[in-house]
Amino acid sequence: MRIESPRQDDVSVLLSDLDAYLEALYPPASNHILPLEALCAPNVRFFVARRDAAALGCGALLIEQAGYAEVKRMFVAPAARGRGVGRQILRCIEERAALESLELMRLETGIHQAGALALYRAFGYAVCEPFGQYVADPLSVFMEKRLQ
Repeated sequence: MRIESPRQDDVSVLLSDLDAYLEALYPPASNHILPLEALCAPNVRFFVARRDAAALGCGALLIEQAGYAEVKRMFVAPAARGRGVGRQILRCIEERAALESLELMRLETGIHQAGALALYRAFGYAVCEPFGQYVADPLSVFMEKRLQ
């Protein structure tokens, strides 16, 4: 697991698959997809999980000016699910946030993503109010966690 550019062909496939998955679950107003250009910004750390050079999953740490970090673009390819890849990505994101002296992690996910919700709860994330630019949405779940 390491920080990589999201501008790679195999990573683009992951991001496209994630977009299609989210678009099948939620209407456009409820999808808060961070575009490729934003993933390349200086305040983003983009992680890619690989096995034998194949991209299995990804996730991003977005460092907000308000002093917290947000988990973005978490996705594991369906064929790689159930192997702990999502846990590894989230662990790396949190470790990097701690290295950057960030104490509060936040995220937005959807009500139809049971696997993601279970992962975040297992890592100690708790439901919170909308934050940043988000507004209340019955299809969204907002969560946060204080890092030790």
